[in-house]
Amino acid sequence: MGQQQLLTGSYHPNDCQFLLQEAEGIELLTVAEKEQRLQAGTHYSQMVSIEQAPTRAYLDIFYKLTAKYKTRLATEIFQLAKLLQQAIGSSITLVSLARAGTPIGILLKRALSALGDISVQHYSISIIRGKGIDEAALSYLQSIGVKAESIVFVDGWTAKGAITRELKQAIKTWNRKNPDYKLSDKLCVVSDIGYTAHYVATHDDYVIPSGILNSTVSGLVSRTIRDPNVVGFHQCVTYHNLQSHDLSNWFIEEVASEITRLDPSTVQIATMLSQQIQAQQHQVILSYLTQIMKAQGIKDINKVKPGIAEATRVMLRRIPDLLILNNKNQEDVEHLLLLAAEKQVRVVVDPAMPFNALALIKDLTRSES
Repeated sequence: MGQQQLLTGSYHPNDCQFLLQEAEGIELLTVAEKEQRLQAGTHYSQMVSIEQAPTRAYLDIFYKLTAKYKTRLATEIFQLAKLLQQAIGSSITLVSLARAGTPIGILLKRALSALGDISVQHYSISIIRGKGIDEAALSYLQSIGVKAESIVFVDGWTAKGAITRELKQAIKTWNRKNPDYKLSDKLCVVSDIGYTAHYVATHDDYVIPSGILNSTVSGLVSRTIRDPNVVGFHQCVTYHNLQSHDLSNWFIEEVASEITRLDPSTVQIATMLSQQIQAQQHQVILSYLTQIMKAQGIKDINKVKPGIAEATRVMLRRIPDLLILNNKNQEDVEHLLLLAAEKQVRVVVDPAMPFNALALIKDLTRSES
């Protein structure tokens, strides 16, 4: 497989190249249609939703949170860049997990470039819970001469750790089949509320602003699709109809401008927790989720989405049943309250919750019985 024209979405090719291919003739579903098919047994990787432009009120919150957190995010990105430089060296290939990882990968590329004397590339590829990573994309990287030891996988955040586990299993499978091109399964994220990633800037559940919008902050690219009958990369849809609402590059430049203001000598390298502490904290998270599932009569942990970013995804892209907040009055959950009001979703407060938000997906089968 030689060099080929790659998708870039609405991003500049220097920022990101997606190892994805455009899906042909796929039906765009409403949230309700998608939810019904999901709960009837269709895998989410075989469907893609219609996306709407965000409302003015919601955008106002996005702008406000970007202004509030762009300096913090820039600093944490820079801390991760220094950690990656120390761990991997002067040649780094960022492989972000589309699509939440894509903006973070771009910002990491900017930060690594700002450190100087580092050769850095950035690609974005598909990984799907229950289906694994896009091996055609990994084969492509090998075919163009990307050194295996230069590759690090990047995402925006962790929640329960499902994607971390998927990545570890997928890379274990890949390495077994490709002993001459062994990859590291270490995941790099900004916010690791699930305590499952390796390179981490924070464990705080705060608003990474790119996590509260959909394609309009992710290069107009949809979540990834896996049609087993299609050869090559996993697929996606580009939402060209939302071009006038696209904030992907605006968001990158807002945070990147903060990165350029940082003095590398004053930014501390991201610190890493011991495996023992991570395991203990992960158990705290799982214990709380078990309590919630028992209290709400939920048998499928995939219907429980902890953390602000994951709760936002439920409110935007699924049919939510309940929103639980640690504190209703903090600015970080203002957008969730707006979405809950719009969708008439019940909101409860639990100050004992170990993160700031959690959303439950409505069980359509249970409500119909």
